[in-house]
Amino acid sequence: MPAEISSWPPRWLTPVPEDAIARGSGDLVIDFAEAYGVITKDSVAGKMGQPIQMRDWQKELTRHIFAKTETKSYRQSVNLIGMPRKNGKSSLGSVYALFHLFLGARGGETYSLASEKEQARIVFGDTKKMVEQNPELLSMVKLYKDAIEVPSTGSVYRVRSSEDSSAEGYSPTAIIYDELHTAPNRKLFDVMSLAMGSRPSASLTAITTAGVKVDQTGGESIAYTLYQYGQKIARGEVQDDSFFMAWWESPIEADYKDPKTWQIANPGFGDINSALDFESSVRRTPENEFKTKRLNNFVNAQSAWLPTGVWDKRAVEFELDPDQEYVLGFDGSFSGDATVIVGCTVPKEEAEMPTIFMVRAWEKDEQIHDREWRVNIAEVEQTMLDFVRDNPKCREIACDPYRWQRSMEVLAEKGLPIVEWPSTSPRRMIPATTKFQDAVLDEVLLQDGDPLLARHIDNAVVKTDNLGSRIVKDKRSSQRRIDAAVAAVLAFDRATSGKIEEELIPRVYV
Repeated sequence: MPAEISSWPPRWLTPVPEDAIARGSGDLVIDFAEAYGVITKDSVAGKMGQPIQMRDWQKELTRHIFAKTETKSYRQSVNLIGMPRKNGKSSLGSVYALFHLFLGARGGETYSLASEKEQARIVFGDTKKMVEQNPELLSMVKLYKDAIEVPSTGSVYRVRSSEDSSAEGYSPTAIIYDELHTAPNRKLFDVMSLAMGSRPSASLTAITTAGVKVDQTGGESIAYTLYQYGQKIARGEVQDDSFFMAWWESPIEADYKDPKTWQIANPGFGDINSALDFESSVRRTPENEFKTKRLNNFVNAQSAWLPTGVWDKRAVEFELDPDQEYVLGFDGSFSGDATVIVGCTVPKEEAEMPTIFMVRAWEKDEQIHDREWRVNIAEVEQTMLDFVRDNPKCREIACDPYRWQRSMEVLAEKGLPIVEWPSTSPRRMIPATTKFQDAVLDEVLLQDGDPLLARHIDNAVVKTDNLGSRIVKDKRSSQRRIDAAVAAVLAFDRATSGKIEEELIPRVYV
């Protein structure tokens, strides 16, 4: 039986307008797949040689991937599809490649990419088998070891991998990148995606399971980088019509042995794949391996600060009230990290929950390689002045003084209640981190749902040594910023201290 539509949407889905889907070629791809696609090996989904029957969730995914603009070009140039193994990833990649080869642009170049050539040949091999089993398609092509050519249109389908000495000189119209998480670095992805620029309507579709967060260079893997970027778009933090992500995964805090967790992460659970296989593999597979391959979780080698999902559950609607007391937390940077001002309400009575809220953040866009980018110091100072002017009961502004000592003195002289709060001090950060974490887990803290703050909270990992535990940045990636999380800890610590900080920088109120 086909999977129910409840398999759609996945946990992370970037928005695609309905009119773009209606203009797209998704339904044509579906019809083509079911007319010419066949199952290439016996599996739970069916016997070898049987026609492919696309499930409802696969159809919805296809319609989103093949959405088009008003000029009839593909809306998204990059598509990232994440799902656990044994959910039909290779078959999907094969029918997409087949469609691009026969019904794509004339003179088109379609490529199967992977980190190793043997991996790339999996999708290519399935596509080749589909052609060989259909006399009509077979009569239209020339078959080679690593290529299929359609002489009448000049279109070709080839295999390439990270092992190739060079990928320069190609002009792809369609790319199917299998298991992107295994890429040793991002060179092949970058070269091929940039090569698409010469084509008016080209697309790259990466279909992968979760994997390592760090590649062989020591930096963030291309799969994890794109996954985080897709989360930003899905949360509304970034708008980018050229990028699409559909990512199935379970909540990382869920019981990985629970069949309900398996079903959440696997759109083909009990249909394309077998529930009995999960019951067998969960007993003999290490937990992290099972979570990665069967639940599609990126598992960090370091300890995450907060379990996934618990922060999001504390979100509420929030508006500033000039009669409310506030404390601000400030964590500043110069060029690399983010500069963030986060606020926290001061509870009026014991039963009232404090609320964390975003005031403003300055963060370099890593998609734009601007080496000259710097934080606008005057803008940061004016934001604090404006907040205190509009909210006269702002009790404190707790600042990490690193590189911002001069601004703190200037603002204090103008009457702002500036407090030095060095986040690098274990004496302060360890108890403050623990207090914040306990408040979230005990559900006695609220937050305004800001997506940047949520991302920085997710990025924070715990460092534990003989002094205790505190949040730190994952040093393996410069892009995984935690400045908003630090500012939130500062603000919460001071707002719930029960007394005004005694170490205020001297100032004159105006």
